[in-house]
Amino acid sequence: MAAWQSGFTPVSTATARQFKMPGLIQVHTSESTMGNRTPLYQAHRDLGARIIDFGGWDMPLHYGSQIEEHHRVRQHCGMFDVSHMTVVDITGTGARQYLRILLANDVDKLKSAGKALYSAMLNHEGGVIDDLIAYAMQDGNYRLVVNCATRDKDLAWMWQQAAGQDVKIVERPDLAMIAIQGPEAVARVKSLVCDQAATAIDHLAAFSGVEVGRWFIARTGYTGEDGVEIMLPGEQAAEFWMRLYAGGVMPAGLAARDTLRLEAGMNLYGNDMDETVSPLEANMAWTLAWEPTNRQFVGREALEQQRLAGSGERLVGLVLEGKGVLRAHQTVIVPGTAQTGEITSGTFSPTLGHAIALARVPAETGDSCLVEMRGKRVPVRVVKPCFVRKGKKVFN
Repeated sequence: MAAWQSGFTPVSTATARQFKMPGLIQVHTSESTMGNRTPLYQAHRDLGARIIDFGGWDMPLHYGSQIEEHHRVRQHCGMFDVSHMTVVDITGTGARQYLRILLANDVDKLKSAGKALYSAMLNHEGGVIDDLIAYAMQDGNYRLVVNCATRDKDLAWMWQQAAGQDVKIVERPDLAMIAIQGPEAVARVKSLVCDQAATAIDHLAAFSGVEVGRWFIARTGYTGEDGVEIMLPGEQAAEFWMRLYAGGVMPAGLAARDTLRLEAGMNLYGNDMDETVSPLEANMAWTLAWEPTNRQFVGREALEQQRLAGSGERLVGLVLEGKGVLRAHQTVIVPGTAQTGEITSGTFSPTLGHAIALARVPAETGDSCLVEMRGKRVPVRVVKPCFVRKGKKVFN
């Protein structure tokens, strides 16, 4: 029995509307985008989502209020459609060795089925082709979740690196993925799934997952809050989404997802790193498994040279507690050096009530610098690139 089939009557969109948060505004866009659509597309339209193109997918930007959705996740819980992400299963007798070469982190750390790790997939120059999560599955198999905008190049690179190895690479477009995040997320989900799934969630440690029937439930997320990400058959996704909605889990769109991840100091591919940026320059050094020294993962030689020479740049957090909003591509001025930096991601933080940013700056940058904003140089503080965890400010 699938996790969603036990003990409830399917909920219609019309019935679910009575659970809407006060002030949720109905906003529709035209059908002109016509990109790829997840199994939840019509549910998004029915719930008043503003639909935009995101990496070739028609996705919800918000359902009326980005700020309200952001606070809902921080204070209670919310759900995101992340079915646009690319799920890839890696099988075959050579799967383990293949991934030990493909990924900068080491899947040998995954000692049992369900364990997960975050890693970069690098090119030979040490640049980040993509960042991803790898899960150990049953029978020595693995599952990767990669970004939608990089799908084509990711799959092409995976196939190229698999040449001559006993490995099978299978994309899983049949799966949808729903992320439920926030301090109440786990309790809400447990109350809305079958006993088997609820018990499995109870035993899930952070950054691990479990198969329950045709579902895969992982204790992972992109918000800095507790929660789960559930991969399930696409044909079951809309009904489960409405079940969550009727149970008081409010939908949230891409806009809130971006402010939440930035508050948590989580990188966004294409903004905070790309093929020209190494993990050493993107606050991702912790994802590099240097031991054992004989594991020759792709990009290792270039990274070792960079580490020996000393990286000229690093990714830091910026805090502007006065008026103004920090934005991507604004120039960062570092006193005492002719070198400049650049903001890679910036926003107004709904949780903190002021602007924050991630910025790539010269390695010698101290605890303060300046940002060029509308012809003025505005002073900002430099902090570790994480601002909020579990709803609380984490920097001094």
